[in-house]
This record gives sequence, structure tokens and C-alpha cells, in this order.
Amino acid sequence: MVKNIQIHTSHQGLFEFTHQVAEVIRETELLEGLCTLFVQHTSASLIVQENADPSAKRDLERWLNRLVSESDSLYTHTLEGSDDMPAHIKSALTATSLAIPIMNRKLTLGTWQGVYLWEHRRHGGHRSIVIHIGH
Repeated sequence: MVKNIQIHTSHQGLFEFTHQVAEVIRETELLEGLCTLFVQHTSASLIVQENADPSAKRDLERWLNRLVSESDSLYTHTLEGSDDMPAHIKSALTATSLAIPIMNRKLTLGTWQGVYLWEHRRHGGHRSIVIHIGH
């Protein structure tokens, strides 16, 4: 099964969508298999991360923004704004796809893990995620 979902982002940061993936898995009635996720954008990424303490998300966001500055004079790809090239770099440093096993009709995430879209642009937008569920 392949399904495309939309995540609306309004700013930089981590947006959890674990529950949407779980719903797609429930629709398939697949007992076990593999869930593959792919973000169809070059300025956003996917990550499995802690979903209990919001300070973990804030620390990750601040650390990546410090690592990849918007004010680097080496950037030549600047027509779409000062946050565009840094967003591409952040996407390249993280992941655009994830593979998570399914057991007993559920993602095999740990107790404090969630699936996140990491928006790297300041103003966000509509992001498309392809979900593939298979054996």
C-alpha cells in the first residue's frame, strides 16, 4: 500500500506525525512488515526522535541552526531567501527517508520515540510524505 499525506508547517521545527502513520498502518490490517516514509522536498527531512520532553526538540533545532548558519557568505543559491540554502544543507545532513518495522499492526518505536517532519524553512508550507507499507 502506498499513501501520500500532507503535513502543514508554519515555521522551522519538528512536527510529529506518528499518529498519522499509525492510522495508515491500521487501514492496511498488515500484521507485520515494513513502513517506509519519504519526504518529497529538499528543504525538510524526517527523523525519529524523543516525543516526551519538548526540550529535546528545542535543543536539536537550536544545535542544527547553529551548525548551519543562514549568514554564510559562501552561499550562491539565495534567490528563494536566506533560509533556503541552509534548509537544503540541513536536509542533506539529516534524512529524507525512514524505514520502521511493523509488528502486531504497530510501528516498533521505543517508548519515547516519535516520527517527525523536520521543517528547515522559517515559514514552512505544505509538505508531502509518501508512506509505503509492505512485507
